[in-house]
Amino acid sequence: MRVLVTGGAGFIGFALSRALLARGDQVVGIDNLNAYYQVSLKRDRLAVLHQEGGNRFAFHTVDFSDMAALDTALAGAEIDRVVHLGAQAGVRYSLENPQAYVASNLAGHVNLLELARRRQIDHMVYASSSSVYGGNTKLPFAVEDRVDHPVSLYAATKRADELMSETYAHLFRLPLTGLRFFTVYGPWGRPDMMLWNFTRRILAGESIPVFNNGDMYRDFTYIDDIVNGVVACLDHSPRDDGAAKPGGSAGPHALYNIGNHRSEPLMKVVGLLEEACGRKAQIDFLPMQPGDVHKTYADITAIQRDLGYAPTTAIEDGVPAFVRWYRDYHGV
Repeated sequence: MRVLVTGGAGFIGFALSRALLARGDQVVGIDNLNAYYQVSLKRDRLAVLHQEGGNRFAFHTVDFSDMAALDTALAGAEIDRVVHLGAQAGVRYSLENPQAYVASNLAGHVNLLELARRRQIDHMVYASSSSVYGGNTKLPFAVEDRVDHPVSLYAATKRADELMSETYAHLFRLPLTGLRFFTVYGPWGRPDMMLWNFTRRILAGESIPVFNNGDMYRDFTYIDDIVNGVVACLDHSPRDDGAAKPGGSAGPHALYNIGNHRSEPLMKVVGLLEEACGRKAQIDFLPMQPGDVHKTYADITAIQRDLGYAPTTAIEDGVPAFVRWYRDYHGV
């Protein structure tokens, strides 16, 4: 299978591409290699993909919010399926630079839908986010829940992506699957995310910022479990049979949560980090941040039923695995 992976130098895009190459697929990765976090990490991931994939891996530096540039970069590339993971990530950064989210997450998503429509792609899987659930208090979050009240622009763009995808599935019968990811972590992760940031600070003897005075809960999902779920979705496109899909669509469009189905206290994760790093954390307790949510917790009933998804990595194993990778990567 020939798969286009957007955000191919990103955390999930890299891990997914690695898994697809390992099973014999051909992968075309695209990424604009922006400086939201250090480009050197992205280039190190790409070096691994080139080494492991050989001539079955191709990469293009391109901004997919520019349709002309996207068409030029992919001219002549044969593509069967698409996994659209590229986006401007981060809840707090959306308060500072909203235009980056409009360009990447809105215009960019439409461009990928158009590419899939024009090329008559078999199936496009795309990244949504658990942030679409906003301030919902019903736990766990289920794909059937209302998601009309996002608390950040990032969340609003991801919900907009779901709605635009529903339109393309309805008008053009384009098979689409949206995945609401829950707090992904693990080796080769993102420096802007909590686990990386806390690990760096603890090892450097710096204080860690803990919001809502530590009263926070997240459904932490290990990268290997995420990749297994994405691959299962990629291999099973929703049928255009008029039956209701997860998320409510009667068209060929499904929405799934991908999480660990556990809502873990943030302070428990801090304790695991302290143990793995071999030192106590200096904690700076802070109030809740704008755009943040108190708890996330994934109901994964739909993806378990339809695709057999079953996460296997508890934070007691995943957190030390990340710290070991971090120390090895940085030589600390």
